[in-house]
Amino acid sequence: MNTTEKIIPLAIVGGGIGGLALALHLHRLGQVCDVFEAVPQVREIGVGITLLPHAMRELAALGLAEAVEAAGIVNYESVFYTRHGQFIYRELRGRHAGYPLPEVSIHRGRLHQILWQAAVQRLGPEHVHTGHRFAQMQQSEHEVALHFVDPQGQALPEARSRVVVAADGVNSAVRRVFYPDEKVAFNGINTWRGVTRHKPILTGKSYMRVGSIDTGKMVIYPIADNIDGQGLQLINWVAEIGGQSERPNDWNRSGRLEDVLPLFKDWTFDWLNVPELIANAESILEYPMVDKDPIAQWTFGRVTLLGDAAHPMYPRGSNGSAQALVDARTLADELTTSITAGADPVSALVRYEAVRRPITSQVVLTNRSTPPDFINIKVDELTKGQPFRHIDDVISQEALRKISDDYKKIAGFSLGAMVDKS
Repeated sequence: MNTTEKIIPLAIVGGGIGGLALALHLHRLGQVCDVFEAVPQVREIGVGITLLPHAMRELAALGLAEAVEAAGIVNYESVFYTRHGQFIYRELRGRHAGYPLPEVSIHRGRLHQILWQAAVQRLGPEHVHTGHRFAQMQQSEHEVALHFVDPQGQALPEARSRVVVAADGVNSAVRRVFYPDEKVAFNGINTWRGVTRHKPILTGKSYMRVGSIDTGKMVIYPIADNIDGQGLQLINWVAEIGGQSERPNDWNRSGRLEDVLPLFKDWTFDWLNVPELIANAESILEYPMVDKDPIAQWTFGRVTLLGDAAHPMYPRGSNGSAQALVDARTLADELTTSITAGADPVSALVRYEAVRRPITSQVVLTNRSTPPDFINIKVDELTKGQPFRHIDDVISQEALRKISDDYKKIAGFSLGAMVDKS
């Protein structure tokens, strides 16, 4: 997969979810592009991810919804509990709530493989380049010269393109060219993630949020069914706690059981033994809860940003991947409009940013202030963290439903919006 001396119409730096979705949308619309991915070999790594209906809508447009649904779990409900295991709120999800598309929880690595294999098959392997880590670039009036290095740090042949889209993640090297002094924003919340083989919990299709960030929170959901032929599921869990340390977790270290287990040692409920779930994890990852402040500009001449490179957000509300997928479709449509009209594609980058930057900026800020688990935070605040007789003595189900619905509207997947666009 060597680059050539020709000018590439569109170059995508980064072969993650957003970059691959953009490539597939462009191919669907008859446009030629090349993808440059840093890793030498794409493998199934990572833990779980939940695809909300508006994310599934984008995957359906690429003809991948059926494969994704088959590889994951179609969620039935979302359920909220206190750290004492007391029920707060429940709502149906996806098709079960009347949406035209499901909500699917899946192993992130499996989702990535589905997108990667589709890109290689549809674009052709000569347009999908692995082992290309971005090093630098130079812009001229008509093109961008891209320079990459291989995994050993050796220079690779230059690639030239009319337009470059940076889809290289939260630590985007391309974004750093334009924002060299920028830092990630850490607000004192550390997280651990793991996957555990476990019997189905509740319905076996339940997405659970337990506790709140100040005293410890768990997000728990299945991502693969009947993995042993005897009914066990692969359960994804995320543990979060704020205010324990002024220093963020180490990005480069595997999580340690002794760091996370004591925080949840008393969480034994009649419906789940949380310490057992954590202790039996196949592996544990740790990382800080970080994002970046919204920026005033994504597009710089012939270069623009997409997905986490444009708007890194807290991994709350299952919305980072959804926003990247919407970015991809929006940008592909705008680029195709300009190219078909014979216009310089730079105008498409400007239009794309004008549409997507205000929306995603609001999602970034909402994920900080009032994410879906604000339901738990509100109940904790009202009860001062103490057990209660019944949730209706604390707050009405209607008030909790409003918190949930307000987030859906901001994130772009309210039922009304999804039905109108179906």
